[in-house]
Parts: sequence; structure tokens; C-alpha cells
Amino acid sequence: MQARKKYVLLGLCACCWLLLFYWGGGVQLRLLKLLGRQRGEVVHLWPDWTDRALLPGYAQLDELQTGLGSAESPRQRHQAWTGIYKDSRCRMETCFDFTRCRRRGRDGFRVYVYPSEKGEHVSESYRKILTSIGESRYYTTDPREACLFVLGIDTLDRDQLSGQFVTNLDDRIKGYPLWNDGRNHLIFNLYSGTWPNYTEDLGFNIGQAILAKASLNTEHFRPGFDVSIPLFSKDHPQKGGERGWLVRNTVPPRRKYLLMFKGKRYLTGIGSDTRNALHHIHNGKDIVSLTTCRHGKDWEKHKDARCDHDNLEYERFDYQELLHNSTFCLVPRGRRLGSFRFLESLQAACIPVLLSNGWELPFSDVIQWNQAVIEGDERLLLQVPSTVRAVGNERVMALRQRTQMLWEAYFSSVDKIVLTTLEIIKDRVFSHVSRNKYMWNALPGGLLVLPEYSTHLAHFPFYYLSLGVSSGQEFTAIIHAISPLVSQSQPIMKLLQVVSKSKYCSQIIILWNSEKPLPHRSKWPPMPVPLTVTDGRRKTSSRFLPNMAIETEAVLSLDEDTVLLTSEVNFAFLVWRSFPERIVGYPPRSHFWDPVKLAWGYTSKWTNEYSIVLTGAAFYHRYYHYLFSHYLPPSLRAMVDRTSNCEDILMNFLVSSVTHLPPIKVAQRKQYKELPSPQVRPHPSMVNLTNELPIPEGTKMSAPWANPEHFTQRQECVNSFTSWFGYMPLVHSQFRLDPVLFKDQVSVLRKKYKDLERA
Repeated sequence: MQARKKYVLLGLCACCWLLLFYWGGGVQLRLLKLLGRQRGEVVHLWPDWTDRALLPGYAQLDELQTGLGSAESPRQRHQAWTGIYKDSRCRMETCFDFTRCRRRGRDGFRVYVYPSEKGEHVSESYRKILTSIGESRYYTTDPREACLFVLGIDTLDRDQLSGQFVTNLDDRIKGYPLWNDGRNHLIFNLYSGTWPNYTEDLGFNIGQAILAKASLNTEHFRPGFDVSIPLFSKDHPQKGGERGWLVRNTVPPRRKYLLMFKGKRYLTGIGSDTRNALHHIHNGKDIVSLTTCRHGKDWEKHKDARCDHDNLEYERFDYQELLHNSTFCLVPRGRRLGSFRFLESLQAACIPVLLSNGWELPFSDVIQWNQAVIEGDERLLLQVPSTVRAVGNERVMALRQRTQMLWEAYFSSVDKIVLTTLEIIKDRVFSHVSRNKYMWNALPGGLLVLPEYSTHLAHFPFYYLSLGVSSGQEFTAIIHAISPLVSQSQPIMKLLQVVSKSKYCSQIIILWNSEKPLPHRSKWPPMPVPLTVTDGRRKTSSRFLPNMAIETEAVLSLDEDTVLLTSEVNFAFLVWRSFPERIVGYPPRSHFWDPVKLAWGYTSKWTNEYSIVLTGAAFYHRYYHYLFSHYLPPSLRAMVDRTSNCEDILMNFLVSSVTHLPPIKVAQRKQYKELPSPQVRPHPSMVNLTNELPIPEGTKMSAPWANPEHFTQRQECVNSFTSWFGYMPLVHSQFRLDPVLFKDQVSVLRKKYKDLERA
């Protein structure tokens, strides 16, 4: 009994202690503050940060621990959200009709854009979004075959005080016969809510539509359904975009300033808590954190005692200079969670340090942001300096390199932002044929990895090195034939013998593009390897169709009149095995900028520099066949077919845009020249234009390259291709591989490529 009384007494004491702790804690804190004031001291309950001595001042507890943003509780915000978005629990399985997409197989993902009404005002940013969709391979003008629908009404700016705000959206959208409560619809939005709280209210009911929105809150984000997109300005480029600012192997990895921010300080309203505290980490040396009150029409009405000093300090530093010379860039929330600073930091290779609690980062379901940014906490601002100081140089370099990969793959243009959004949705629709996280987060990025080709990493040439995979041991030769077969002594017959003798040749495919009927198999000589003759349908671009007959990874593309030795073929193939993601071949060409015409030029003069290797004699990976036919728009392939020209230049554009690297030029026995046939008539413009032999007078035109318009067309192609890509992807190089030096350190008598070396 005595033991039981002891246990009961101990239990009562514990309960009393807990009650005193919970009920009296607030009283104790107030007493501590009161006693501190009586002694002339301030009691700080904030931790004693290690780098406080480096800071000119530090924030007060009540300044840094005030409620961020709206005074509403999480429950109130959630109730407001569900009141506006009644389908807040939507997922692809519950609010999306998959049958609309799958009835046409893999080609069933089509996007329809509602036509804009007459006199409808569309902002510049929304016009770019609609243009990107209209020029994509998914666009359809037939709503009956559409999988996804996009509104023609501008929904980007839903701030009621904005001049871009569109009224009566609910009534207008319900008038669409295909609206169906938003099912299978995609709505783009950059700005939501209005002063003073800037909630996520769009001002209309989106129903079951997918929301592609900037500044999305994780509390309202519907995982696997919505898509978080970045906030971008109206000046963001439609295509291409500028390259990132990081130079390869930049040493040292750290820059002049450790951490920087320069931007507005909000004196009142949501976002003011975070921006008002930023001055505490500014030391004017390696940490530059500048804010200004001077913005808005009535900023002086809300001016505080610190504004004049902040405004003067703000003018001392140039933003672009800070951006170029800072290792880390603060990206605090603005009125909304997103900020233009985010994309600016990515491009500048200035590692973003995010201070925006609850922000669902752009494309978060596919991008691993922990490899590119540092996520801070708005309530722990004073920890930021010590946190970034602790990041090692190797980590800094890795983070900066990843910012560049993500910027160039997904964010440098409106096109890439829109296409990434569509590809994410497509991967959800066809989840059994979709990209994995590695494909999204490794070069060249998810937009250039088509899962319809394969979902296995080892099938893509740009992953070989990281996976430790070796390229194939054999190649398939594809010979483009345009001349009628009339003699056994034609160049194509000699070429067949040369290629078939290669020990690496697995098969030969002749792509018959002549106007004459396909010759009978008996017309072709017997071969030691399988020979297939297929109809090219008289299309120049058909030489790059994803031919199912190609069984090897390596493809040797040849023109019918190419003159090579078997040893040259073997050597080029061995070089390609070391560079399987690039074009490796013999005939080089180059591009240049013409400052007079303000256009790109094309030249075939023999110089030490080149940027193109013609596919008349070149190796490349077969994946580029698939990419050529399914990634490039039909308009570019139609141009190639219409002119019977430029397909080799277009393939070089494509491969360089994937690799950001030049092709590989291999040395050859003699210079590659497109020799004139005896029937070709001369033309003055052909002499010395391509550094080829002048054409004898009185001869007849036959070869396409001999047409005087041929060279002019190629000039035009270079500029047309650059326009579609949005930038010039070709890269100049002076690199050349020669068998004299290539992995063959033996005497001349024992060289593998003696015929090549004697030339």
C-alpha cells in the first residue's frame, strides 16, 4: 500500500508540473522580459549564431518571428482555397479522361488551343505560350483528336488591379461546349490574388482543369496533377534564349561576393516581413543585401526611419555587376512566392538561396532541386551567412554546373517552359512509357530524351560514359542513291565493295531515292554482308527516317559517289566508338556571321576550323534518326524535301543542340571533294565557292550540288534552322584525329593505316 501511495503521489506531482509549464510559460516569459527591461537589458531568446560578430546588427526576436504573410490561420487559408477550387483533391486518376489520349496510341497526345475571340486582347507572355503550343509537334487544329485543351482567353494575370485582368471568365468558359467542368483542360497562370493578401484566388472556378501556375503554394498544390512553372517576364525569349554564364571549369569556383540581393523592400502587406529583415545580413563586403523603399506611387506615405539610408546604399552597387560576381544569390519571396530573381540567378550560375516558405518549386515532380539550390527558412534569416560559408568548393562547383544544365534544358525560353509542362503531363498520361528522374536531371535534359524510342538509359549515346557502357562493335551502312543503276562500274558499286570489306560492317541498306523504279535484287553484286534495298519515297529527309531495319547503334551515312578506302571506314568507326554522341566523319564545312548582311553564312573553304561534318561520309548514333523525325517540326523536314538540300546541315544542327559540342573531323587519305561528273555544265558561281574543282564548259547539269542555287539554298537553310532553334547551336572546332597519332605507337611498317599515312 505504501508503494502504491508513492506512485500516486509522484503522478500527481508530474501532472501539476505539466500544468504549471503549459499555463504559466507565457507568464514566465513576460516576467523575464519585464525584469530585463527593469535592468535596462533586452532578453534575446534567439540562438547565438556563430557569425554574429561578422554582422553589423541582428534582428530582434519579434521582428523575425512575426507571422509571415497573411494573418489567416492555415485552416482558414485551406477553407478559402477549397471554396474557390472545389476539386482540390483532383488527381489524374479521378479528374482526367485518359481515353481521349490513348485511342491513337503513342501519337494520341494532341493539344488543341481554343481560337481567340475577335478583338480579344492577349498579353505578350500569353501570346508566346500559345505560339509555343502551336509550333509544337503536339498541336492539332481538330478538337476531336485532342487529348488536352488550352484556353484562348488570357489567364496569366488574375490580379483585379491589373490592366491585363479579364472579367467574366466563369461565364465565358462555361460557354465552351468542350469545357466539361475543366476536364482535360490546362490553365496557365503567372499572377493570382490582389492587394493586400495576394491569395491564390484566380477569380474563376477552374473545376477539374490542370493548373500550370507560378508561385504555387505546397499547401494548395495537387501532386501529380498540377504543374508548378517559373515566374517569367514578358521579355523572356520565345525560343532558344541566352546561354548560361558559367564558363567550363571556372577556377576558382567562388566569386568576389559570397552572397547578394538587390531588390524592393515592402513597407506594408504580405512579403514585407521577409524583405524588411534582409538588411541585417548586409556587411557591404562579401555579403551585399540591398533593399529600397523607392517603388510604387505612394511609397513616401509608408516611409520609415531606415528608408533614406537603405536607398543611398542601394544606389552604390550595380545589380548586373553583383549578379556576375556573386557565388550565392538570395531569392526571397516577393508579394507572391515566386520571383524573377529565380531565373536570373539560374542563368548567372549564382546559386539560388531560397527564402520563400511553402513555395512548390518549378517542375518539382521531375527536377531534383537539392542539386542546384539551397532552401532556407524565412524565419531563420541569420543562419543563411553561416550556412553558405560552410558549403565546400566542390559542392559550390557542382551546384553552379547544375544551375546551367537546368537553365538551358528547361528555363531559357518560353518554348522550353511550355514544352516541359506538356512533356510532364504526357509522362503522366503514358506512365508506362515515360522518362525517369535521371533522364530529367542529366544532360541533355528530358526534352531531348524521347521515351517512345526507349526507356532504357543504355540505349542513348549521351549516357554511355556515366553508365560505363561501351558502344557497339558493328555498324550499319546506309547509302543514299539518287542515280539510275545502269552500269556495274558506277561509283556506288565500288563503294559497296569497299564498305562490305570492313570487318565492322554488319549490314548495308541502300535507300533508293531515284526517279527510276527500284532495281531488281539481281542487279546488285553479291555481298559478304546482308544487303537491303528500300524505297526512300523520293524524299531527301527519308535518309534519316528511324528505319526499323537498322540493327546496330552506329550508322554510317554515305552518298552514292563517296570515295573512301576500307581502312578509312575502319578508322572513322573506331574514332566514333570513343565519341558515340557526336557526328564523326570526313568532309568538313563551317558557318560564320556576316556583319554586313547581318546573317549567318555557310562556307566549304578548307581551313583549320570547322563546325559541320557532312553526312555524305559520317558515323552517328541511330537515336538521331528518331530525334530527326520526331523532335524536329514537319516544316523543317518539308523545307529539306522541297529543295532536295540541307538535310546534312539540319542533322548537324540537331546533334550540336543535343551535345553543345562540335562534330569530330577525322583525317583522310585525300581531301574530300565533290568531283564534277562529265555531264555537268559549268557555272561561274561554282568556281572557288566550295573550293572544289571548276566544272568543264559545255557539260550538262546532273548532280544536285552542281546546281547554281545549291549553295544559295544552303545559306538560307542555315538561317532558317537558326531561327527555329532560337540560337546558333553549331560549335566551331580545330580538333582533328589522324591515324598517324591515333593509339598506334609502333613502327611505320607495322601501322594499321599505312595507306592513309602515305598520302
